[in-house]
Amino acid sequence: MDVEAGSSPSDEELMSRLQDGDDSALGPLMQHWELSVRRFLFRIVGNAAEAEDLAQEVFVRVYTRRSTYRKGARFSTWCFSIATNQARNRLRWWRRRPTVSLGAWTDAGGDYADDSRAGEPGPTAVARREQIAAIQSAVASLPVDMRTALVLFEYEERSVAEIAAAQGCSAKAVENRLYRARLQLKQALRPKD
Repeated sequence: MDVEAGSSPSDEELMSRLQDGDDSALGPLMQHWELSVRRFLFRIVGNAAEAEDLAQEVFVRVYTRRSTYRKGARFSTWCFSIATNQARNRLRWWRRRPTVSLGAWTDAGGDYADDSRAGEPGPTAVARREQIAAIQSAVASLPVDMRTALVLFEYEERSVAEIAAAQGCSAKAVENRLYRARLQLKQALRPKD
C-alpha cells in the first residue's frame, strides 16, 4: 500500500485500485461503507435481516461491476445507486410473492433504531419508542422513489446531486420527491384529535 503515514486512501483511490486488479482494496471500502449501506437499505425495505443480505449483495455487485465504475466519480454515489436498485428489486420481488404480510415481515426483522437510550426509565422511553415506530411506519408507507430520496438526504446526508445520480433522475425531480415526502410525513405524523 503506497500511503503517506497517518493518511488512508480515498474511496475513489481504493476503487481505482480495485479496478486495476488489487482485490484487497475491497476490504477497506466495505469497512467504510457497510454500516451506512445497511442502514439505508433497512430504512427502505424495513427489515434488518433483508437489509443485511442486500448489503452483502451490494458489495458483491461493487466487486463484479467494478469495471463500470467511472474513474473520478464519487464512490458513495455509485454505491448508493447500486443499493437503491437492489432495494427496489427486492421490494418488487416481495410484492409479487406475498406469502407473508409486509407488516409481519417488517416486525420479524427488528430494526436499527437508536438504542442508545434503551436504558431510559419509564414513560420517556416508551414515548420515544412509540415516536420512532410512528416515524418508521410513516417513512415505510412512502412510495419507494420518495422514500429513497428522503432516506439518502435526511439519514445518509447525501446531496441532491448525489441522490439524483443514484436514482437516475434530475436534481429537480429529487427536490420534488423530498417536498412531497415531507408533506406526506407531516400529514401522517399529525396528532389525531
